[in-house]
Amino acid sequence: MNKQSKKSSNTVWHSATVTRQRREQKNAHKSAVLWFTGLSGSGKSTLAHAVEEQLHQNGLNTFVLDGDNVRHGLCSDLGFSDDDRRENIRRISETAKLLLEAGVITLTSFISPFRAERATARSLIPHGDFIEIHCFCPLTVCEQRDVKGLYKKARLGEIKNFTGISSPYEEPENPDLKIDTSRLTLEDSVEQVIALLRARNILPAPASKPTE
Repeated sequence: MNKQSKKSSNTVWHSATVTRQRREQKNAHKSAVLWFTGLSGSGKSTLAHAVEEQLHQNGLNTFVLDGDNVRHGLCSDLGFSDDDRRENIRRISETAKLLLEAGVITLTSFISPFRAERATARSLIPHGDFIEIHCFCPLTVCEQRDVKGLYKKARLGEIKNFTGISSPYEEPENPDLKIDTSRLTLEDSVEQVIALLRARNILPAPASKPTE
């Protein structure tokens, strides 16, 4: 069943006078979509929230779209079949696009296992505003962590279509940033993300120290 409804011929796009550019000027920083992808247990959510914390402390407007949280509301009607996973990512992509227009730095934390769906998400976001961050972590390490006990259940056959066990994870071929979360500390991982945002001119330049 296709959960995506057809567009009505009676709807017309309304152009707002308060634009993304004006919101960014008010915020004193650009908006962007940081798309964290990786296996369950790879540290996506931990890293996304740690990056948000640092950005928030610096006065930037941020929001994290977390995979588990979204499935309690926006995507509570979806399961974990391939079709439902695609619809889950489509909804998140459209939500992230709205937040981008709102002038917010949006951080999404989703396994998002299929390259095609991540490519679709990127295609919705203006060029350069979609930053794919691959949280790389070997499956064996993710299973050792298994903070939610999901891998154990998947190995026992209690969870079907589990990414990395009974459903594939297609690693990004050319991510904007690849972080080995099995080797780097959380602090170093955050620094890599912040450095990339500065290199992309998304964050304002740090204030220079006064000379003696």
